[in-house]
Amino acid sequence: MVKTSARTRLATWCSSALICVALWSGAVVPAWARAGGEAAAGPPVPLLWKVDGKGGTLYLLGSFHVLKPSDYPLSPDVMQAFAKADRLVFELPPSDAQSPELAGRMLQAARRTDGRRLQDALDAKTWQALSAYARKYGMSLDTLQPLEPWFVALTISLAEMSRQGMDPNAGLDHYLMEQAQAKGKPADGLERAEQQIAMLDGMSPTEQHQLLEESLDEAEATDQVRQLHTAWRNGDVHTLSTQMAEDMRRQYPALYQDINVERNARWVPLLEQRLGKGSGTTLVVVGTLHLLGSDGVVERLRARGYHVERICSACTEQVGR
Repeated sequence: MVKTSARTRLATWCSSALICVALWSGAVVPAWARAGGEAAAGPPVPLLWKVDGKGGTLYLLGSFHVLKPSDYPLSPDVMQAFAKADRLVFELPPSDAQSPELAGRMLQAARRTDGRRLQDALDAKTWQALSAYARKYGMSLDTLQPLEPWFVALTISLAEMSRQGMDPNAGLDHYLMEQAQAKGKPADGLERAEQQIAMLDGMSPTEQHQLLEESLDEAEATDQVRQLHTAWRNGDVHTLSTQMAEDMRRQYPALYQDINVERNARWVPLLEQRLGKGSGTTLVVVGTLHLLGSDGVVERLRARGYHVERICSACTEQVGR
């Protein structure tokens, strides 16, 4: 059974989180943490669905926000959907995701304003664990002291991913944004960076503490990230939806509601606008877990009467229907 921590799942849900932490964390993540290259293992099995509307078509593509160079090239199914698309839609518009100011805005939100240090907000056990982790991996505690626990948890998550050769600059969102720009295809976003930042910074102290505790408890469990990445590469809908999304819903219902349910509910009406007459074809690229399960965009659109089918030439059977 694949088990993943809340902070790992949070990282996969928030594209701006990984992008911004990656830009900032060069000062705290040692260069040696980035693993070497790997041989390509063939195109990933795509998590791709086609939605037929009243004159418009959507392709919904489940992204992994941090990938390896060996995850390319992409499946022919994905590249055909890209070729057919008149436009692309991401979680964040490229103008936000690629903004040089984005990391600064997130770091500003992550800085404590209550006059307390990070150490003061944590119990002794968690602070000792964080201190030991920082010593082991050469992270500066002084750099972390003025920050909120959610940001520190994501920094640790990125460090673990980096050690396995993963990089936001190799993420699916980043790659397809560059491809859209190269082909002159317009691209937009379902929300703005300020919304993602506010969601992260609005987590309760208890939720933030849980994220940091888990990030420290499971930092050495490198199989977690590897299993998550493997499930995405294999197009494994069952593992991703039942043993990740469902686990998070049970363990952290308030966080799951904020990160997944409410955002999906806001996105569906925006996506429906792309299904009307004369809307053409749109490729939508969002974190995979937003598409899966009963709360996911796929089932929400299906419940509204749209015909939705999985596009997967590599699948031996049509899973995830």
